Amino acid sequence: MDAELSALAEAHGVATWYEDWQRKRRDVSPESVVGVLGLLGVDARSPAAIRRELTAIRTAKEQHRLPGTVVVRQGETGPPAGAGTIQLEDGTTRKVTGIPADLPLGWHRLSIDDQHVTLVVVPRRLSEPPETWGWMVQLYALHSDASWGMGDLGDLRSLVEAGHGAGLILLNPLHAVTPTLPVPASPYSPSSRRFANPLYLRVADTEAYRAADPALRARVGALRPDPPADGLIDYSAVWEAKRAALELLWPLAGEVDIDADPGLTDFAVFCVLAEEHGADWQRWPEPLRRPDTAEVRAARKGDRVAFHVWLQHLLDEQLAAANEAARARGMPIGIVHDLAVGIDPSGADGWLLQDVLAAGVHTGAPPDAFNQLGQDWGLAAWRPDRLVDTGYAAYRDMLRRIFRHAGGLRVDHVAGLWRLWWVPPGMGPAEGTYVHYDPEAMLGILALEAHRAGAVVVGEDLGTVLPVVTRTLEDMNMLGSAVLWFTRDYKDDPEEGYLPASRYPRNALATVSTHDLPTAAGFLAGEQVKVRAELGQLAGPVEQERAYADRDRAQLLARLAEEGLITASSTPEEIVVAMHEFLARTPCRLVTASLYDVLGELDQPNLPGTTDQYPNWRLPLRTALEQIVADPRVARIAEVLNAKKGGTR
Repeated sequence: MDAELSALAEAHGVATWYEDWQRKRRDVSPESVVGVLGLLGVDARSPAAIRRELTAIRTAKEQHRLPGTVVVRQGETGPPAGAGTIQLEDGTTRKVTGIPADLPLGWHRLSIDDQHVTLVVVPRRLSEPPETWGWMVQLYALHSDASWGMGDLGDLRSLVEAGHGAGLILLNPLHAVTPTLPVPASPYSPSSRRFANPLYLRVADTEAYRAADPALRARVGALRPDPPADGLIDYSAVWEAKRAALELLWPLAGEVDIDADPGLTDFAVFCVLAEEHGADWQRWPEPLRRPDTAEVRAARKGDRVAFHVWLQHLLDEQLAAANEAARARGMPIGIVHDLAVGIDPSGADGWLLQDVLAAGVHTGAPPDAFNQLGQDWGLAAWRPDRLVDTGYAAYRDMLRRIFRHAGGLRVDHVAGLWRLWWVPPGMGPAEGTYVHYDPEAMLGILALEAHRAGAVVVGEDLGTVLPVVTRTLEDMNMLGSAVLWFTRDYKDDPEEGYLPASRYPRNALATVSTHDLPTAAGFLAGEQVKVRAELGQLAGPVEQERAYADRDRAQLLARLAEEGLITASSTPEEIVVAMHEFLARTPCRLVTASLYDVLGELDQPNLPGTTDQYPNWRLPLRTALEQIVADPRVARIAEVLNAKKGGTR
């Protein structure tokens, strides 16, 4: 690659090469680098343009100006700076020379000469997480006599109250969708990560329903959707039914103050405009494509805006009720939410936060063992330079809203706080490259907001992850992830089997599988090879993939046998119990059991690399919640985990 292009890419945090999942060097094409630089507003399309951009970088360095945001850890001094003032978060002001080490945690404002920058003082580390266990739940997959076509927050509260001693409940993302039809299924492609999904509302648990007369309640109850003929979750039918029910109850909602939370009202305005003009704001009339126009300001008033504000208030109430139930049960952690790695660029955050997002980018992942063609997630990404310039305000506000009702937060693809795989428009997922962020800022701000909420943080650090990611998580008392399928010894021999329980990391959340991987029963049956072969998702011959799966299964059974957990005559159900007992023996602080694994479900919730070819995120559990909480398999796994990891206080 041309030396000047390489230098320009490095200056903007764009990788020109990377290590793949086998730790082999892969060079990035110049075309990909030029495309990604363009998404950052950097012109690299010609040698003259590259030289102009490099000259601008040198000029900025010579001026010795501070960036728009400075992040320092508590007890440490900041970068060199002259005399100035710091306005602390509490409103007091201090005159300083440089950035002193005795500043309190928080969001402050530093002024030096003509520079006014955001100064964030973050914790060196979080408090040590407790040791406990819990259930890992795809909430939409639950169903009960009281829920409407999918699991809801009432089901969550019921699971908490009948948790068999669990110390936490780990959920899929509950982020907001755009309230139009059809409703997308994936919880990892949300319209907004700052607000919640009204499909999870329990209509009968609202004050308006409780205030309704019998006739109105009957009309509401009649809207409950029938079970779909194909047995899959029909999100659109659920939303149509709940929206109609909530509209019937809306006159009983009482006064709604749309001025109390401007950010929420902005989101509600998006919902109203989407109902009128369609789900993709990029196709709206030109005057509506930015949230700060006169036409959009005129839309901020009205009954429909208040209706969508009310829906979020209801979600706040029901999320709070689930948290209160967790505290009442003595759960040391409680509800752990999941933060998706990005958002649908056509949705609410894509519209409201477009000034801090990279227009046109799709995030994803390079090829790896389980996704051999690479992944294009179709998600928008923060622009690192815009985050710095705006004081990370959008990132901070997103975290604050989530932590209001969370005892913990799982950060999907936590390596994205260091770097994200960007795919330029018109290119395939294997043709992207990594764009780097400032981990001191991204991780530090996460730690600050988690500290203030008294919450634990779990980072999903699976796949192609730099060693610094796991090391830094451990240093900050954030947990990594240890998945049974992946916890192997590849250092000396790729054929080496699974690690013994004693060699698992202490600072981790241990699970058998994840939503993107085979279930326990599926792994034992080789279901992942069968399904991927049928859908054309294998890069190699099916016989080779089947041989790999057979080898992995044999090695896992050998490990469980060496630990004295199974015998040659053990049944599949006994092997699944042994998997969980194996994890309970590890030093990992947290262990979670997936209901898919415990109940012997064969199909995994999501098959990466597919869209309509596989019913991703639409598979309900085959067992109703009323039967799940009384199922002897659930009780047996809880007994095993309670014995080793404790649970409720």
